[in-house]
Amino acid sequence: MPLVPLRPLMEAAEQYGYAQGAFNVNAVAQAKAVIEMHETFRSPAILQGADLANAFMGGRVDFASGTLEDKKRGARNIANAVRKYGEHSPIPVVLHLDHGKDFDSCVAAIEGGYTSVMIDGSSLPLEQNIELTREVVKYAHPRGVSVEGELGVLGGQEDHVFAENSTYTNPLDAVRFIQATGVDALAISYGTMHGANKGKGAKLRREIPIAIKECINRLGIFCALVSHGSSTVPQYIVKEINDLGGDIQNAYGIPIDQLTAAIPCGIRKINVDTDIRLAVTRNMKELFKNQPALQKSPSIGGVYNLLEEKRSAFDPRVFFPPIMDTVLTGNVPDGDVALLMERVEAGVKEAVGSLIVQFGSYGRAPLVEMKTLEDMQGFYKE
Repeated sequence: MPLVPLRPLMEAAEQYGYAQGAFNVNAVAQAKAVIEMHETFRSPAILQGADLANAFMGGRVDFASGTLEDKKRGARNIANAVRKYGEHSPIPVVLHLDHGKDFDSCVAAIEGGYTSVMIDGSSLPLEQNIELTREVVKYAHPRGVSVEGELGVLGGQEDHVFAENSTYTNPLDAVRFIQATGVDALAISYGTMHGANKGKGAKLRREIPIAIKECINRLGIFCALVSHGSSTVPQYIVKEINDLGGDIQNAYGIPIDQLTAAIPCGIRKINVDTDIRLAVTRNMKELFKNQPALQKSPSIGGVYNLLEEKRSAFDPRVFFPPIMDTVLTGNVPDGDVALLMERVEAGVKEAVGSLIVQFGSYGRAPLVEMKTLEDMQGFYKE
């Protein structure tokens, strides 16, 4: 079946009271691994490409400086990869844009094949955020594409998204935002943070999603609540990276018990990126330690050199430039690259698998009403 929009997955999660993990990917091998892991657990799947991930997948190694044309090219590359492994999958698969920077970035993603987009106007005053989000909804919904907005500011940094301090979402503003924009999902600020440095002992303010859900339920409005900045940052992986020569400091995530406790409060989509980055980086380091001859490999030795040079980094995009053709297309030119990609996929599956179980989406694929973009076009017209 073709890739599906986000909303049907969120409706199922709301009806049956679980949360759906949404996992960021930056390479064809990562997309393959995420889909395969969800198939194993019979879970619906949400794969995310961040705005700058589109620039990276457009071939822009310095992705922070990516142009709109880079993002258009990258959106097509990510969509092609997800379609390759997702269109014939027995589970529903969504391709969602994470942190769309502006209207043009959302349009580029939709034209490239994304079935859901997030527009991040959270840094804007409320009225401007509403107006920007409404414009994206007006473009996306007639095409059957779901839209996620954001209200409130998360502290921390992820790609181009940075804020020194958090501003919690006001529930009454959230209700007004949902009514005014018609979004299908809303990312809220309730104590999570972007990046790997969330601080020890994070406490989530569960009264915020509870209040929003109570208000919109009373008004008969559907909108799924989303938890951004929700990576758990497994401490055993951080330790293993450092034992392998890494230098990752002050890396702490959101405790898993805090996230699972937020699910009964109305959280239906939980975004995870850092956990995958860490597991993939650890696996690449392990491969080169266990098979030192690969350190001089003509095809992947450059990856090893970058791992050694950038010891405090854990974003695989920092280490992938020597194998960009494989990253962008999935082509595997030799056995050394095949070994590396096997370790990349294994790291993704390790990070994703446990969270599918913890969030409760395992076995839920048959519960999702399989609606195409064309089906949703009719739904939004009603």
